[in-house]
Amino acid sequence: MTTPLLSLMGISKIFHVGDREVRAVEDVSFDVMEGECLAIVGESGSGKSTIANMTLGIYPPTTGTMTYRGEVLPARRLAEHRRAIQLVQQNPLSSLNPKRSIGASLRLPLDVHDIGEKSRRWDRTGELLEEVGLPAEFRSRAPAALSGGQRQRVAIARALACQSDLVVLDEPTSALDVLVQARILKLLAELKQKRKLTYLFITHDLAVVRNIADRVAVFEKGRMVELDTVEAIFTRPEHPYTRGLIGAVPVITREEQELKDSLTKEPS
Repeated sequence: MTTPLLSLMGISKIFHVGDREVRAVEDVSFDVMEGECLAIVGESGSGKSTIANMTLGIYPPTTGTMTYRGEVLPARRLAEHRRAIQLVQQNPLSSLNPKRSIGASLRLPLDVHDIGEKSRRWDRTGELLEEVGLPAEFRSRAPAALSGGQRQRVAIARALACQSDLVVLDEPTSALDVLVQARILKLLAELKQKRKLTYLFITHDLAVVRNIADRVAVFEKGRMVELDTVEAIFTRPEHPYTRGLIGAVPVITREEQELKDSLTKEPS
């Protein structure tokens, strides 16, 4: 049996706000297999970003176990874990240091993790930019000089710099317009294939992941209410909450409209 790249077993997260307990995530279990894109979908407050933050080690689960390649992930992540699991944030401007050039931001993870020969690291930053569709001369520019889509490409390149296995994509296209969204999703799909990457794709919008995800986990109020393939989620959703999310997905073809109508029709 193939060992999952990432496995969550009975994960819960409780935050204490004053004298109140807030259960952000409750008893969640799922596997992420190597080479797949698992999308975590839900509205604000569903727990999806909490899952992302626990995966990254920003804070530990209250209960449950997380494993990576079959080994338990410690609450305090080792350098090898920080290198292997990388993040692409929602807002590409805030994720890049405005006082650093693009090249300096890309070189930083190479220096921190001692990747490659020091004499080649500056050249490597140019190669990373070209890999995400940007010219190498962008290394000398400041983040503010780039468009939103270009900055997000830089953020993706920075994640690639660490030669990571798992990339957590936290709403990576929600701050972009529709055309730029499509281009970034196309780039992510190409990189996944080329580098054999694994994605944990966090989003509130099912439409965004329909052409990139292999499976979808639907979250509502901290609980995972459904987990299935993209095809099954879009054509045979079982949970009422999932059916509601499907009803909000933009329609392209007549067949999709008929399916949407059948899923959102009020019972007689």
